[in-house]
Amino acid sequence: MSSPAPAPGSARKPPRPQAVLTVVETFWLSPHLVRVVAGGPGFADLQECDATDMYAKLLFARPDLGLVPPYDLAALKQELPAEDRPVKRTYTIRWLDRDAQRLAIDFVVHGDAGIAGPWAAAAKPGDPLVLMGPSGKWSPDPDAAWHLFVGDDSALPAIAAGIEALPRTAVGHAYLEVDSPAEIISLDAPAGLDLHWLLRNGLPAGTTTLLADAVSTGPWPEGRVDAFVHGERGAMKALRDVLFKERGLPRSQVSLSGYWAYGREEDTFQAEKREPIGQILED
Repeated sequence: MSSPAPAPGSARKPPRPQAVLTVVETFWLSPHLVRVVAGGPGFADLQECDATDMYAKLLFARPDLGLVPPYDLAALKQELPAEDRPVKRTYTIRWLDRDAQRLAIDFVVHGDAGIAGPWAAAAKPGDPLVLMGPSGKWSPDPDAAWHLFVGDDSALPAIAAGIEALPRTAVGHAYLEVDSPAEIISLDAPAGLDLHWLLRNGLPAGTTTLLADAVSTGPWPEGRVDAFVHGERGAMKALRDVLFKERGLPRSQVSLSGYWAYGREEDTFQAEKREPIGQILED
C-alpha cells in the first residue's frame, strides 16, 4: 500500500548527504583544545563551500550499538529511542584541503562533559568521522577599514580561520577569552591586527563580562569595521548591546552568534536558538 501524498507545502526536504571520513591524526594545541585531522575518499561527499566560517554537523553514534555510517536517520528515528540515535553537534572546520583530502576540526575538551569533546580526546587513527556539510555564511569584508574579532574558547577555531584569511595589510583587534596563559595558542595574524588575550583565571567559561568590557572600553579605530563576534550566548547578548547601542554599528557589519549557553545542555540550547533571541543572534 502506497503512502499518501504529502499535503501541499509540507513535502519533506531530502536528507543531507553524509560524508564518512577517517581520522588520520590528533594532537593537542593546548591543555583543553585538541585537533582532529580526518580524510579519505569520503571527501567526494562534502558540499562545496567557499565561506571562511565553514561549519559542519557532526554525527556521533553510541559505539556499543554497532551502527554503521552513513546513518539512515529517518529509519533510526522510527527504530530507536531518542537516547540511542546518533547525536548532531555543530563544529567549525578549522581548515580544509580538497587536494590532499584532509580537514581539521578543533574540539574544546573539559573532561568527560559533553559528547564531542570526549570523543575527540579519545579519537585515534582509523576511527570514522561522520559529518554533513560544510556550510558557511561569513568571509572577511575586503572593503573594511579594520577588523574586529571577539570570542571565547569555543570560537577560537573560527576566529583563527578568519584571521588567517585576512590580507597581510589588514589592521584591527581580536579579543580572545581563555582560562589561562596555557590556553593561548599561536595565530598567524597580520602585523597590524592586535591580539588581546583575556584570562578568566579559573572562573567558569560563560560567567564573566571580559569580552563586553574589553570591546566597550578598548580602542575603536576610525572607518568601517567588519566584526566577527561569536561565543557563549549570554556574552553575545552583552556584546550585541555594546556593538549596536554603544557603538552604533549597522547589523550588516556584524556576524554575531551564540555557539553555546552556560548552564544549558547542548540539546536544550539548540531548542532555545529557535526562539526569537536565538534568531537575532544567528542572523
